[in-house]
Amino acid sequence: MTIRIVPATADRWADFEGLFGPSGACYGCWCTYWRQSHAERAKATAAGSKALIKKRFAQHRAPGLLAYEGETCVGWVQVTPRAEVPRFNAARAASHPLEQDEAVDPDVWAITCFFFRAGHRGRGLSHPTVAAAAAFARGHGARLLDACPMRLAKKSGSVGLYVGSEQVFVKAGFSEAARRIPNRPLMRLAL
Repeated sequence: MTIRIVPATADRWADFEGLFGPSGACYGCWCTYWRQSHAERAKATAAGSKALIKKRFAQHRAPGLLAYEGETCVGWVQVTPRAEVPRFNAARAASHPLEQDEAVDPDVWAITCFFFRAGHRGRGLSHPTVAAAAAFARGHGARLLDACPMRLAKKSGSVGLYVGSEQVFVKAGFSEAARRIPNRPLMRLAL
């Protein structure tokens, strides 16, 4: 399996839309859960969430990366400065920053979500995707890259692993920075 991973730019919107399908991957989220405050999320609609992420595709820096097998888009990872994912920084979230100023520091980034096409889950795609996300963040000036993956999942192909698996991040060189709840360590990579 040869995988090509590229920035999610406006010209690739149709590929992202095709990957996420008519329901926006997970219940109309369109990978905006972390991008919205609790209050915004409570009022969010699937159409509004789709418009929000589509707007990000049109901005100067991609909101994440897309993985392709041949010409088929098979995966997505959201990687962005922490300042763009307010819910990831929320005080009660397992992912909240070690220091509060990291929530607005443009050099502290986060990998917040993955989504892989059915049939491609559990095949190890997250490993090259995390490596590409780290390179992308580094290339945009990030000095730290955080993630808050799941420690254990019942199945490796579970859509519930949208935050990633702890072991994938360990293999990519991330270290545990904090563990606020048992199954969700805050992981960090110095770039």
